[in-house]
Amino acid sequence: MTNDEHLSEYITAMVGGQMFGLPILSVQDVFVPDRLTRVPLSQPEIAGVLNLRGRIVTVIDMRSRLGLEGKAPDGQVMAIGVESRGESYGLLIDSVGEVLKLDDRARETSPINLDPRLARVCAGIHRLEGQLLVVLDVDRILDLGPASMAA
Repeated sequence: MTNDEHLSEYITAMVGGQMFGLPILSVQDVFVPDRLTRVPLSQPEIAGVLNLRGRIVTVIDMRSRLGLEGKAPDGQVMAIGVESRGESYGLLIDSVGEVLKLDDRARETSPINLDPRLARVCAGIHRLEGQLLVVLDVDRILDLGPASMAA
């Protein structure tokens, strides 16, 4: 038995001063979005679409999706590419961090006092030194149906 069997890897991202983790197996790439085309009458979370290496990618503004105000501190944004149900998505974030290997046994369920907007898309938390890592559930982030819009 190896110690790796209880480890998961997460790529970390900052959005509105909060650190989030996306399971690395869900992440296809990290890129700087270029030539974003707005989609008329789309939901507020949809920042637009872009062509990324020949694929049309729907870009989701994570600040809007998580109910956070404002723009990235320096105006520079990055995107994390994910895929779901055969569609490509880019998640707009403030900055990308490092890849962390964390013990699954240390992951906690969402605390009861976690903001409901975060709790909707949270798959658990890790308490790191001086910071809380909110693990995101990619499928819940991409669920932009009417039920998720109620909040």
